[in-house]
Amino acid sequence: MTLPLIQAILFAVLQGITELFPISSLGHGVIVPTWLHWAIDPREPAFLPFMVVLHLGTAAALLLYFWRDWAELIGGFLRAKGGFGNEQSRLMWRLMFGTIPAGLIAFALEKQIRALFTSTTVVLVFLAVNGVILLIGDQLKRRRAHRDLDDLSAGGAIGIGVAQALALIPGISRSGVTLVAGLAQGLDYVSSARFSFLLATPIIAAAGMHQVPKMIKLGPTVPWPLVIACGVIAGVLAYLSTWVLMRWFKKSEIESLRPFGYYCLIVGIGGLVANFL
Repeated sequence: MTLPLIQAILFAVLQGITELFPISSLGHGVIVPTWLHWAIDPREPAFLPFMVVLHLGTAAALLLYFWRDWAELIGGFLRAKGGFGNEQSRLMWRLMFGTIPAGLIAFALEKQIRALFTSTTVVLVFLAVNGVILLIGDQLKRRRAHRDLDDLSAGGAIGIGVAQALALIPGISRSGVTLVAGLAQGLDYVSSARFSFLLATPIIAAAGMHQVPKMIKLGPTVPWPLVIACGVIAGVLAYLSTWVLMRWFKKSEIESLRPFGYYCLIVGIGGLVANFL
């Protein structure tokens, strides 16, 4: 796998920043190297496993940021003996319900999803679609009553999980669609963001565990020290991104997603226009 030092580091920086911001890390991982003529080729067999290492860095960052939440969730789940006897255990079950759809769809459609990484046009179209979704999310927030996470139904959690599966398409942001799905359920920005980020951890970790054997088989073709260093860089920036976003949603209760929506529309539509000129 061709992995120049500077480009790999810049890619890790890009991944760490865009993974949790609702602007699609997968989409940026396709269009930026293409536009800048980097040697990192999304069509190479090792590209997806390399991305997974960066995602594992993100998962570690989320675990670190929300470690108290996970400690309370696991403790509550154990105290309830796997039942629904307390708020923490009920939230744990909602997270499990939300994780299942994306996992099943990813397993069934892995080859078809991988094919989408070869087309910047497809990515730009879906990036623009992602912008529309984010703008719709802000409108939903205005019209829906505030609900707490404990009011989220199992069906609502599954619905957010189905939305998460859309992020398997490069250009569609996982955090963006799950945030909007949470807002559609009546959650406020902070509750929706918290559920979205908690939901990210198991699906990212599962994707990593699925791809790690492939990384091992690639053996000497992968520059492991550089890949691991890139994972650390992505994790550090993902942690900082989570910190920034959680404070952004607390301070900007109205139209929090609008700037990101406009950004995705400008990049998506502008990129499409540039491609056809």
